Amino acid sequence: MIWKSVVGKLWLTILLLVSFVLFVLTILLLEFFENYHVKEAENELTKDAKKIALILEQHADHEQSKLIAWELVDESTRVVIFSDKADYSHSPSKTLEHLPASFFLDDPQLSLVFEDQPMVTKKTYLPDINTTADMYGEVMVVGIPLHLEENKDGAVFIYQSLLAIKETTKQTTKLILLAAGFAIFLTTIFAFFLSTRITAPLRKMREAAFEVARGKFDTKLPMLTHDEIGELAMAFNQMGRQLKFNINALNQEKEHLANILSSMADGVITLNRDGSILVTNPPAERFLQAWFYQEGNEKGENLPTEVKEMFQRAVSIEKEQSIELSYQGRTWVIVMSPLYSQTTIRGAVAVIRDMTEERRLDKLRKDFIANVSHELRTPISMLQGYSEAIVDDIAGTDEAKKELASVIYDESLRMGRLVNDLLDLARMEAGHISLNYEKADVSHFVEKIIRKFQGLSKEKHIHLSYNMTGQGEIDFDVDKMEQVLTNLVDNAIRHTEQGGEIIIIINLTDLGVKIDVKDSGHGIPEEDLPFVFERFYKADKARTRGRAGTGLGLAIVKNIIEAHNGHISVHSKWNEGTTFSLFIPRTIA
Repeated sequence: MIWKSVVGKLWLTILLLVSFVLFVLTILLLEFFENYHVKEAENELTKDAKKIALILEQHADHEQSKLIAWELVDESTRVVIFSDKADYSHSPSKTLEHLPASFFLDDPQLSLVFEDQPMVTKKTYLPDINTTADMYGEVMVVGIPLHLEENKDGAVFIYQSLLAIKETTKQTTKLILLAAGFAIFLTTIFAFFLSTRITAPLRKMREAAFEVARGKFDTKLPMLTHDEIGELAMAFNQMGRQLKFNINALNQEKEHLANILSSMADGVITLNRDGSILVTNPPAERFLQAWFYQEGNEKGENLPTEVKEMFQRAVSIEKEQSIELSYQGRTWVIVMSPLYSQTTIRGAVAVIRDMTEERRLDKLRKDFIANVSHELRTPISMLQGYSEAIVDDIAGTDEAKKELASVIYDESLRMGRLVNDLLDLARMEAGHISLNYEKADVSHFVEKIIRKFQGLSKEKHIHLSYNMTGQGEIDFDVDKMEQVLTNLVDNAIRHTEQGGEIIIIINLTDLGVKIDVKDSGHGIPEEDLPFVFERFYKADKARTRGRAGTGLGLAIVKNIIEAHNGHISVHSKWNEGTTFSLFIPRTIA
């Protein structure tokens, strides 16, 4: 709609203003011309009346003077001469009937002329004085005293219909209205042209503003004029440049902040006032994924219930809150602090730290002395006890002494193995392990391991087999790798019930060899999975003797695999079995 645009509003405003001014001016001009014509008519009638009175007073022949008087007026004017109040005469006229003498004698204003009033003028409306319908209307009457020698009560009245003046005023009105209409027409064209010229830069500014709103900050307006609109265009261009600079600065700050958040080791979650997530980084995403995988998201929440409650406390009491949560065998410590917008709280920020390694190291530090003491206390106690039995001569026979000495020897060997394992593990962790690489046929190597445990597996009624994909040789330390597989198969046999199954899956590729030792045993509890490769760690909390081991085997296995530039992992579910997976890459010649 044009009326809703700046052009329409400006055009309509100018048009209404000019129309109002022209309307007032037309009314004033019409009033002026009407009064002017009436005044002129009155002056003319007064002059004619004075002339007639003068002629009548200066000529003795009254009849001749009247004829001269009749010639002084036109057809639209009528003269009445009163020699006295009883003697009067009318000028001839084809358009106007004469007014009766009573009109002049009985009118209180006109009768003043007979009392020697210098001049009397009166306008009156007489609808029945004209001979034609067109002549009905107002009549102007001018009276002049007439002083004749024989009578001093005479008067000269001259009157004229104002319809002629009305006709003149009507023509003048037509001209004025025509001029006003022409002026309005020109004003309309001029106002529309002016509005278009003024609003053209504004329309360009509107288009440029939409372009800037769409992100095109390089949009510029041409400097078409040097007035306020031109200055506005210059200010708009400066605003666009400054806005582009500020947006680029904000983007750089945002990218800088995003890089900082992405590179942080700790997780960060920024929450809105209503508890919705605004910003997260990858460590925080891993925490949320672990929570979702373990607990699910049946209620459609985006945060754990504990974190939601901590957020409510942090916002309500405006104090820092902390909590420790465990999901998927990992431990996270969450510290949440309120965020302020000047004086009001606009949300909260949660810092999430994965404390699994710290908790693991703390546990290892706490358990190390206990583990070593436990492992050494049993053989030392047995050495001490059997030694005292020999010293106290409790064993009376040689066979009894020999049996006691055999036990002491076995326990000393066990202590030696424990100490050697500790020394080997210490050397490996210190990086002092040396590998003797040699080419080995993988299938023969695995068959050798199978034969080693064939008797033990048959004794426990466990089916031990292997499955191999690909053929060929690979370089590794055969003795060290035999120690690795021996440990893994031995663990699998010890934790698999009778009638179970153990399968070794070998996949030989161009990249290396991948070996999976899979059993159908009772599995490893979820909370023990992160610690199975740690020193002295045992899932068997009773620490059974015999084949329970020292708790160093898997730690040694891990170090041997890593020394080969490989990696090892474990997957297990309780009562569903365990799978140890290792990968040894091919050596680069």
